[in-house]
Amino acid sequence: MKYCSECGTKLIMKKNGIDGLVPYCPQCQQFRFIKFSSAISAIIFNPQKDKILLLKQYGNPSYILLSGYINPGENAKQALKREMEEETKLKIAEFHYNDNAYFAAHDVLIHNYVVIAASDKLDPNNEIDQYSWVPVDEVLDKIMPNSLAKSFVEEWFQKEHL
Repeated sequence: MKYCSECGTKLIMKKNGIDGLVPYCPQCQQFRFIKFSSAISAIIFNPQKDKILLLKQYGNPSYILLSGYINPGENAKQALKREMEEETKLKIAEFHYNDNAYFAAHDVLIHNYVVIAASDKLDPNNEIDQYSWVPVDEVLDKIMPNSLAKSFVEEWFQKEHL
């Protein structure tokens, strides 16, 4: 960040307590902390908990988890519900927080949830090219290799909360 988001003045670096050097607007006399986006992703189980929903989107050939950005004014749980309903028309029967991770490629903090869907009947929107309810024991072989999605699934499997 080089310029103030409020007035456009060139920012300078100024010491701010334990935060160290932070961008500062001499015009507004305010520190301007760097902002980045947050998103959700979801490991979605069918009601029987024996399959996980994997998606292909935007022409990508690999399977991934449902995900989406958290909108301004929304918390992560609200974004989870909205994204599931928008993209799949699925309702949430139960959910648990799994973990979060920073995804540098998109400069986004992703909050991962584990969801049990109320039904396995979905009506995907145009963001989804293809979907599959994959048996739990096959998910790690089907999901995008070396992805954050795969690491979230691996982590959940190690916890085995369901």
